[in-house]
Amino acid sequence: MGNFTAQRSGSNSARIEMNDKLQHATIALQHSYSAPLERVFSEFADPVARALWSAPSHDALIYDEADFRVGGKDVFRCGPKGDPKFRGETRYLDIVPNARVVSSETVEVAGRRLAVALTTLDFEATEDGTNLTVTLQIVSFVGPGMIHGYESGNRSALENLALHLNNIPAA
Repeated sequence: MGNFTAQRSGSNSARIEMNDKLQHATIALQHSYSAPLERVFSEFADPVARALWSAPSHDALIYDEADFRVGGKDVFRCGPKGDPKFRGETRYLDIVPNARVVSSETVEVAGRRLAVALTTLDFEATEDGTNLTVTLQIVSFVGPGMIHGYESGNRSALENLALHLNNIPAA
């Protein structure tokens, strides 16, 4: 399926409330895929495909709007199946086909901002397929739990993509 590594830097303080200091983190995730670069990139470019593999198995991801182009935006809902209570917007800042995607994302629930992130996807062709590095720069307004959620959600998405590319159902 591929190799997977994760690295995170940032604060690891105890749970803090909305009025306390913001939490910042930079998370770098890497995964290698046995699929060609163009195929891996196309899975991110196509919101229908992305919705199939990117949510953790117990969660749902619903795109209400999708516009994958520089200046475009996606509007989505996510969360537990049957209760996708989180709302997000992704704005595409830079797209170089088969090379990189840079986007910003905001996530909120019931009109309350939870986090803002800058995400960079770096795609690299290899002899055996594709290496993907995802770098997330996050500010959480609700404490470190949101940062952990970003890390685990993105890690799960990368693992699900590997299964999807190999036509294996997600666990």
